[in-house]
Amino acid sequence: MVNIKRWFRHAFMPPWRWRILFPQTVLGGIEKAVKHSEYQHGGELRFAVENALALGQVWQGISARQRAIEVFSNLRVWDTEQNSGVLIYVLLADREVHIVADRGIAKCVAQAEWDVVAEAMQKEYRRGDFLHGSLQGIERITVLLATYFPPGADNPNELSNKPVIVK
Repeated sequence: MVNIKRWFRHAFMPPWRWRILFPQTVLGGIEKAVKHSEYQHGGELRFAVENALALGQVWQGISARQRAIEVFSNLRVWDTEQNSGVLIYVLLADREVHIVADRGIAKCVAQAEWDVVAEAMQKEYRRGDFLHGSLQGIERITVLLATYFPPGADNPNELSNKPVIVK
């Protein structure tokens, strides 16, 4: 059954809403934090923000988590030599954050640990602090990755550090 309230949230989400919550200053701060983070571990981070799902996806009952996995694939976060990609996915219409880790990392870090980070980010976002919530989440992910995936002598930057606005 279709969640009508959710359908309306996605249908009437202004297409420019992400620009208010994630202006260039916030996106730039995220990009710098990702770059700094990746010096401290062997993982690769991607940060993606999506305003709302297509109404057909909402009608079909596609969850924010399912969409995060699809975006993980579309952005080729899985395409790292050590299977060490991590996606931070923000779906504004659902007010949800999901963290998807590639199989190399998922062997060491349980999804429950990623969910704790995502919940902390959502809490800051509910307060309206998108920069702090994002930076705090990246820092917590950095600690987890540094614990399980310390940087090697060769630590190439395999994925772009620039946040993606999914359209």
